[in-house]
Formats: sequence, C-alpha cells, structure tokens
Amino acid sequence: MSSVRRPVVAGYFYPSRREDLIKLIEWSFRHKLGPGEPPSPVDRGEHLSLGYVVPHAGYMYSGPVAAHAYYDLARDGVPQTVIILGTNHTGLGEPVSVYPEGRWETPLGYLEVDSELGKSVTKYSEIASLDRDAHLEEHSIEVQLPFLQYIFADKVRILPIVVGIHTPDVAGDLADSILKASSELGRDVVVLASSDFNHYEPHEVTVKKDEAAISKILELDTQGFYRAIIERNISICGPGGIMTLIEVAKRLQGKPALLKYATSGDVSGNKAAVVGYASIKFTRSR
Repeated sequence: MSSVRRPVVAGYFYPSRREDLIKLIEWSFRHKLGPGEPPSPVDRGEHLSLGYVVPHAGYMYSGPVAAHAYYDLARDGVPQTVIILGTNHTGLGEPVSVYPEGRWETPLGYLEVDSELGKSVTKYSEIASLDRDAHLEEHSIEVQLPFLQYIFADKVRILPIVVGIHTPDVAGDLADSILKASSELGRDVVVLASSDFNHYEPHEVTVKKDEAAISKILELDTQGFYRAIIERNISICGPGGIMTLIEVAKRLQGKPALLKYATSGDVSGNKAAVVGYASIKFTRSR
C-alpha cells in the first residue's frame, strides 16, 4: 500500500470535519469578495488554464479570494495533474522538494501523487529532488487540496513541490523541468503557485506594495518582480513559485489576468495589520 501524507493543519487553517469543511468552502464561493456562487464543474472544458497564483492562508481570511481561481478552473475542465508549488515555511527538507509518491489525505478524501511526473521533473532539473521532509509540516500545499477535491473529487492527480530557494534562476530551472517532463509524458497539467502577498502591515501600505508586485506579474517580468519584492521589502511568502509560474507562462506565450485581490482586513474589518491575497490566472495561447 502506498504511503499517506496525513493533514497537519486540518482544524486550524480549515475545519477537520467533512461537513464543516464543505460549508466553509461554499461560504468562500458565496462571500461578497468571492465569485458569488459555487462553480458548476465540467469534465471537458477548453483546457486553456495553464496556472494560477492562489493564496494559502486560513480559509476564513483568504478563502473568498482563493475561490476565484477554483471557480475559474472548475469551468475549464479536469486536468490530468495539478502541480502545486508551495513554499518552505519550516526550513525542512531539500531546497526544491518534489514529493515522491503516495497519497495526500484531507477530510474530503485522498488525492494520488503523480510519481511518474515527479521523477521526470527531477530528471530534468539541476536542483529539484525527490524528498518528503519539506512536506511534513508545510501548509501551503495542503490548504489547496480541499478546494481541488470540492470541484474535481478524486479525478485529478497532484504533484506537490515545495520551493525553498526563491530566485529567478531556480524558477527558470524548475519551469523548464516542468515543461520538459509534462511534454515527455504527454501530461495535461495546471500549475498552482501557492502564495500570500505582503504580511502584517497596514491595509493601505500592503495594497500599494502588492500593486507593485502584481503589476510585474501581469507583465510577465520575473526580474522586475524579484527586484520589486527586494527593493520595496514586500513580504510575499511564495515568490519562487510565482516566478516559476511566470517562467512557464513566458515559455508557453501565456497571458496573465488578475481575478481578485483583497486583504485580510477586507474580510475581518481589522485593517491595522493585514495580509494581502491575490488570485491570478495564466491562460494558454490558443
């Protein structure tokens, strides 16, 4: 029997009971900052989505913004594999850690890891390696799974990758390896870059900082995005995944669009110290 990665933030970032989790996901879709209603998933859509930036905070704060990405993805059809680029909050594991094989569990069930794709990614990458340790306590990938299960059940496989080095060079390497591996195996993939934006500053400050970063994402300007977060001290927690997705989009001539931006203060009403959240779509060239 394959190994199972058990949930570590159920009951913390999202409810541990199935019924409560479904209710909170549907609340996220119906929220005034969300799309307005739960999606109606389709099996065979146009498959024009190559990826999304999506937040990974507690659902009570970032769920409505995250819901925009999943609402859009649900209408695009079921991909074969969803590659989820998390960030390393714990310091454990390898610099770029590809989960090797097995299943990930949430209160909504199990999702199978695309181990064949993972091996191919590490074959083509100069830095990515198969590793479990970086995933043991990491929440940035786990919190995406219930949304995926809500819209697709167990119809998709996942490839969890934790990025611990956030530089344009590493992003370029990982983007190339993802594209080569997907092409080699003929995989229809969607890439999720799991990241929150600026942290724990006043709402007005966070919005201005995040606008500067998001503008570079929408220009597909990896180097400009990297300079912006350093020069303006923008505390984005998953820049490596975002830059990887930008590089994937550049290679495929994809087009980005901002679906939704808000801060935790927009949800809670407390705007003294907020976290920024964005859902950004990257569309394939027709």
